[in-house]
Amino acid sequence: MAEKTILRALKGEVLPTPPIWMMRQAGRYLPEYRATRAQAGDFLSLCYNPELAAEVTLQPIRRYGFDAAILFADILLLPQALGADLWFVTGEGPRLSTVTTQADFDVLKPASEVHEVLSPIYETVKILSRELPAETTLIGFAGAPWTVATYMIAGRGTPDQGPAHALIAENRPLFEALLERLTEGTIEYLSKQIEAGAEVVKLFDSWAGSLSGADFDRYALEPARRIIAELKARHPGIPVIAFPREAGEKYVGFARATGADCVALDNSVSPDWAAANVQVDGCVQGNLASKHMVTGGDALVAEAREIVKAFSKGPHIFNLGHGITPDADPENVQLMIDAVRGKI
Repeated sequence: MAEKTILRALKGEVLPTPPIWMMRQAGRYLPEYRATRAQAGDFLSLCYNPELAAEVTLQPIRRYGFDAAILFADILLLPQALGADLWFVTGEGPRLSTVTTQADFDVLKPASEVHEVLSPIYETVKILSRELPAETTLIGFAGAPWTVATYMIAGRGTPDQGPAHALIAENRPLFEALLERLTEGTIEYLSKQIEAGAEVVKLFDSWAGSLSGADFDRYALEPARRIIAELKARHPGIPVIAFPREAGEKYVGFARATGADCVALDNSVSPDWAAANVQVDGCVQGNLASKHMVTGGDALVAEAREIVKAFSKGPHIFNLGHGITPDADPENVQLMIDAVRGKI
């Protein structure tokens, strides 16, 4: 069988039509997802139920025929596996026990001990590797250490990652110890996903944009470089997509510096700028504004076509600049796919 289109793009091939998938493509905007989540009982129960997690991963593939499926899980499962308490508050999002002192850090498990908690996730990957259509790429993922650390330090998501920045200022050795543990844990977690059947892995550094200067290099770029190097040493040829969201000028050279096969772009950078400054180093992914999945119409079609055109001279995977939101209209997703594939 011909190699999967996403794998071809990740190797640097320029394709006449970019392959397409969508961040958070399995999620609350789909009625079938909401039904399965209700069946599971709550979000974490869904994540840890391999059959149901595989089902929601497959739902958007059945509905839309995306070129890739991304494992249904959550970036905060790793801190839970390291020993943090994790729960979700309806309508508000995740909550964790905090790591702000040496005593908090000392109760965390070693990175090598995460697999017992995470074994259901690996089982989900195995199910998907059997059940996905032959042409569909299976993507595994984890949160990048900086982003996961911001949640562990604050105990929740914050608008400016202020608690993590404060810990850096007050106790940099403790912060760096936490980042090291997360880096080691992320390597272990992604390596097991690859062993279970993931064909590509993605590192989501959702809050990379709140780092600047040397701290960006130290806490976003360097952990990504280490994770990617170790994964490629253990699994030669495995492609890695890195997403240092809102990195701005720091997107330039990120692939070269980290060894990433593809850099995912948010929609705060223009496709023309990214083609000239980022795509020169290889594959890029992105970067339609997710608001178009809510509003639809001619503006969606026009922007999708502009992105395809801007990136047409190099390897490109079409995606949103951030995850699809729960208020999106499923029909707009089909409209986007049709625009990208030249059907309208």
